[in-house]
Amino acid sequence: MVTMPGGGWVQIRSADDPDSLRGEGLSFVVLDECAFMKESAWSESLRPALSDREGEAMFISTPKGRNWFFYRWQAGKLDGGEWASWQFPTSDNPYINLEEIEKARNGLPERVFRQEYLAEFIDDAGGIFRGVRACATAIEQKAPVEGHEYIFGVDWGKSNDFTVITVIDATLRAVVAMDRFNQIDYALQRRRLMALSERFKPEQIIAESNSMGGPIIEQLQRDGLPIQPFLTTNASKVKAIDALALAFERMDISLIEDEILIAELQAYEAQRLPSGTLRYGAPEGMHDDCVMSLALAWHGVATPKPHYIAFL
Repeated sequence: MVTMPGGGWVQIRSADDPDSLRGEGLSFVVLDECAFMKESAWSESLRPALSDREGEAMFISTPKGRNWFFYRWQAGKLDGGEWASWQFPTSDNPYINLEEIEKARNGLPERVFRQEYLAEFIDDAGGIFRGVRACATAIEQKAPVEGHEYIFGVDWGKSNDFTVITVIDATLRAVVAMDRFNQIDYALQRRRLMALSERFKPEQIIAESNSMGGPIIEQLQRDGLPIQPFLTTNASKVKAIDALALAFERMDISLIEDEILIAELQAYEAQRLPSGTLRYGAPEGMHDDCVMSLALAWHGVATPKPHYIAFL
């Protein structure tokens, strides 16, 4: 809290727990990224606190679909009295280079760009992957096609999660096989991955290295598998998921009609943290193991491989 010479004060508070915002009366409140707050933070905590002093409020946020912030913004457009609303795209900011915005336009899914850079309220902003069912046109392969290159993505299962191995035919850019299982020991997980590897002879296996993934990967490397670790952080996860979302949007990828995979992709969602960063994941009560396995495999397909030049 910062106390001003005249006796006033400014305080920054988190809205993670709306009840923590209850307290003494306020003269002015700013809700930053309020579309990602619970509505109760405003209606049950901050709005009553403004009544003591007949205070004012300012709502600032990137849109998040048509949630309570959208209706508050819409009211400002309609009532013309108590509330006023404005909407500005990133291009209105004189401190951001227009070339950077164009790079984002070309490199991000349209839904993400429209929401994050154009400040548009997108109806399906909760969903990440668009056109999933339309991309379910691939044919399952029981054996590799001669001359084709294959990439695996592996998301290791923990106690209640599933281990998922996704096989992408990189030549066709198509998911052509999956193995999904749980409640088996790590030795058997290794053997199942090795068996699938013997069948398809992948160029790369991209596997999550977090937690118990590290020791399993080390053993598989000793076994001679072309496995590469992928350290999952929020930043690396966002990058991989955005790349996969862009592939669906451009229909650069196809997949077998696996109902579990399709359901996970359609349900996958984004939440904005108080820090302003995005967090991707499955809705409560659902799994995202298929999504992550696919994202890792696609990361291997989409990431340019290094080229080596020999100097004689």
